Amino acid sequence: MIKPPASASLFDTTVTSPAPPLPRTLADTGLAEDPLAQLVLKTLYGGEASGHVTAERLRLSWAILEPLVERARAERLVEVRGATGTGGAAFRYALTDVGRERARQYMDVNQYVGPAPVPLAAYVAEMHALAGRRPYIDGDRLRQGFSHLVVRDHVFEQLGPALNAGKAVFLYGPPGNGKTVIAEGLGRALGGDMYVPHAIDVDGQIIRVFDPINHDSLEADEDAASVVTTAPRDRRWVRIRRPVVMVGGELTLDMLDLAYNPQTKFHEAPMQLKAGGGVFLVDDFGRQRVRPQDLLNRWIVPLESRVDYLTLHTGKKFQVPFDVFVVFATNLNPESLVDEAFLRRIPYKIAVDNPSVDEFARIFELNCRRRRLRYHAVMVAYLQRRHYLPYGRPLRACHPRDLLDQVTAICRYRGVPAKITRDLLDRACASYFVDAGPPAAVEDRSGFPHVA
Repeated sequence: MIKPPASASLFDTTVTSPAPPLPRTLADTGLAEDPLAQLVLKTLYGGEASGHVTAERLRLSWAILEPLVERARAERLVEVRGATGTGGAAFRYALTDVGRERARQYMDVNQYVGPAPVPLAAYVAEMHALAGRRPYIDGDRLRQGFSHLVVRDHVFEQLGPALNAGKAVFLYGPPGNGKTVIAEGLGRALGGDMYVPHAIDVDGQIIRVFDPINHDSLEADEDAASVVTTAPRDRRWVRIRRPVVMVGGELTLDMLDLAYNPQTKFHEAPMQLKAGGGVFLVDDFGRQRVRPQDLLNRWIVPLESRVDYLTLHTGKKFQVPFDVFVVFATNLNPESLVDEAFLRRIPYKIAVDNPSVDEFARIFELNCRRRRLRYHAVMVAYLQRRHYLPYGRPLRACHPRDLLDQVTAICRYRGVPAKITRDLLDRACASYFVDAGPPAAVEDRSGFPHVA
């Protein structure tokens, strides 16, 4: 059973994580010779390529691949079509007819073509090493991650200990008050970087991990910022910002397990594995197509033991570290969603309430600065007097952003410089709010009472 280091805390705040060392021999890759040779043939199945290009596609050095290519040449699977320079890396290689038939056979097994995978043991070791380098986060560091938001002190006092404890957090409260952006802010507060593999090999089965949608690669930035040759490293791993992976109402139990594609015949990593080392946000909890109780049963082991169990399509089960900071966010009443057993496994429950009048004004001013609009405190007072108090409408943290976006859009349509006026605020509110009648008809359906 996988056990995380006893001394590990949850999140690293260092700027740069040590890179996985460069493999110099086939043994260093942790892969068997035959699967790697098969990957070379599948790579050449798409067309001829030089040794340099083949090595780049597999993210391995030519010194490792050259013996495999030479063996394929001896078996008349590969031939040389020309050269762009001296040495085997400059030769242009292509499959023979026999080689193409052999590659098709390998494609029938799985159609994965891309960077060579890393073995499961290497992934587990890297995640444990990442956990072992994680110091505790303090209040200043946490507030830096939320410098773009207005957050109450008592929320910081609860978020900080939760991060250091590595425990799940339950954010609840009326809609539109920033539960989602708070979870995203946690990723900013954690900072730093980490490495994820393009793919993992588990007993010959391929699991694709790196996802450009959920992972923000730093490799282009690294190349652009460097004026000298960077230290060699294992390029089967991608340097990324700590991920913040979000799922919402579309979440199903299937998304938390390996997804096997019967056409390509390899697996896609589940969402929590892609969030490894970062934040996994379950937004709009309680509105998924799966019952909260079913999610409870799926999360009991990972939340308590910090390991997760995944199953290949072959039926083989294996463990991976569950090194994820899980955030559940909902605008429904927590007690109506789950039972006490579930809430006990989420020890940090943080209410995100409606902003006060002063906080609303600060949020309004912050959003004005982002849009380069002149802030007028009198306009905030006008909003409250004209569009909130008469209707008993609660203040929401998202309202300044949304209303100012509408004001800006109206000005663009009219072809005039963006500015804030009473007329523009009236027009923005008229299209943004839905007023069915007098104040008594305005209802907050979140399940949380509010004070008019």
